[in-house]
Amino acid sequence: MESNDVGVVILAAGKGTRMKSDIAKVLHKVGGKCMIVHVIECARKIARDNVHVVVGHQAHEVKRKINKFFKVKFAMQEQLLGTGDAVKAAIPGLKPSIKDVVVLCGDVPLIQESTLKNMVDGHKKNQAKVSVLATDVDDPKGYGRIVLDEQNNMICIKEEADASETEKKIKKINAGIYCFDKKLLISVIAELKPDNSQKEYYLTDVIEIAQKRHEKILVITMDDPGQVIGVNTLEELEKAEYLIQQRGK
Repeated sequence: MESNDVGVVILAAGKGTRMKSDIAKVLHKVGGKCMIVHVIECARKIARDNVHVVVGHQAHEVKRKINKFFKVKFAMQEQLLGTGDAVKAAIPGLKPSIKDVVVLCGDVPLIQESTLKNMVDGHKKNQAKVSVLATDVDDPKGYGRIVLDEQNNMICIKEEADASETEKKIKKINAGIYCFDKKLLISVIAELKPDNSQKEYYLTDVIEIAQKRHEKILVITMDDPGQVIGVNTLEELEKAEYLIQQRGK
């Protein structure tokens, strides 16, 4: 499954301060390979050479490690102003032929090709402007919650820091993986404002703006939360290592 009109943007600019390490977060190893290498391997299966990695913190080292394995395009996030700003940095590098843009994080090493393929297929088939990958977990603490209305249409994604007590009880979480119609993404990203407790440009706000414009938004729920665990702490790194060993990769 390869598509010439799909581009992938991988966010790999963050510091990962909770890892308590001098190594850039995405360079920590799981199953003997840097996390970012696992993510790029998967991305290339759906987008061939149309893979863009956004670097920032320790950019030189991150690029050096990636270049040992792959030829990808890099975009630089000069200041770490959030996920929305990171994607904005990658947009100028996307080929004109790209119609849809998949956004992945460099710290989800367990993501599988079939999951991304399923999301892109669903996105195209439903002619959605935004598709959001979600999963249901028992303990949603720390994740953005997917807030749905009675008809199961998405209202918004609420980050933990901005969620009400009721919203915090929601078990459907945002996996942090999206597929956007490129034209919509370009027009909406220009409207983002850092109106939140972190003073950052959230990519999740793209969804709220798309909603206000009455664009078609699709929530695709996957049944394997293990694939989308983000690795932010050494404890989560151990968990990812365990899961990758179980998978016998």
